[in-house]
Amino acid sequence: MRIVSLVPSITQTLFDFGLDHSEIVGRTKFCIHPYDRVKNIPIVGGTKTLKLDKITALKPDLIIANKEENVREQVLELEKVCKVWVTDISTLEDQVTFLFQLGQRLNKSEQATGFINRTRAVFTGLHPALTVPTVYLIWRNPYMTVGGDTFIHNIMKCLGFRNIFQDQTRYPTVEISELKGARLILLSSEPYPFREKHIAELQEHLPDCTIRLADGEAFSWYGTRILEYEAYLRQLMGEVHDSLH
Repeated sequence: MRIVSLVPSITQTLFDFGLDHSEIVGRTKFCIHPYDRVKNIPIVGGTKTLKLDKITALKPDLIIANKEENVREQVLELEKVCKVWVTDISTLEDQVTFLFQLGQRLNKSEQATGFINRTRAVFTGLHPALTVPTVYLIWRNPYMTVGGDTFIHNIMKCLGFRNIFQDQTRYPTVEISELKGARLILLSSEPYPFREKHIAELQEHLPDCTIRLADGEAFSWYGTRILEYEAYLRQLMGEVHDSLH
């Protein structure tokens, strides 16, 4: 099967299921893991700026897209070329369903079961004891956060971080004054690359708030990538707990 993956986390997942460059024939420029293997796969544009002619030329049997990552109009055009599987993953249960379905499509159900069990183990083993009012920022100028219908929100919830913007949807723009209800602010490494200097910038306005950098991949990459972050998430929870008590 010739597969074009239009989603970074799914590209890595395909490799982790044992596929190689003869089966993964196209990827986006944001598909960066695993670097030593993905670099040999042709690039077909960005997740929202796909080069449809390049994808067509690869003669794929299956294109894997995502409802959030990719542009609907481009996906509709690609459906004229070949079968497109549009994934929709906003919770850990969606992640489990995706892994199960991918295992079936690839005739690798046993591997899928292993990944599913490991996914559940990552979070059942964390035992979150906190319900900390939290803001997770993904952008600056303007500040943008995450609503309650996102995968990031679901990961926050599983860790015991209570998203104060959970009643909003997608990625709302917020003012600094709206952040004052939080005890914890997490600054993501992606898509905006927050750094230490941005902590100081916010701390001037929110002196009583704990502000930390967060690895964006740990909160937003589903598929098999998330399995690499159990130790990181455990450490983050411990550090947050210590800073708030």
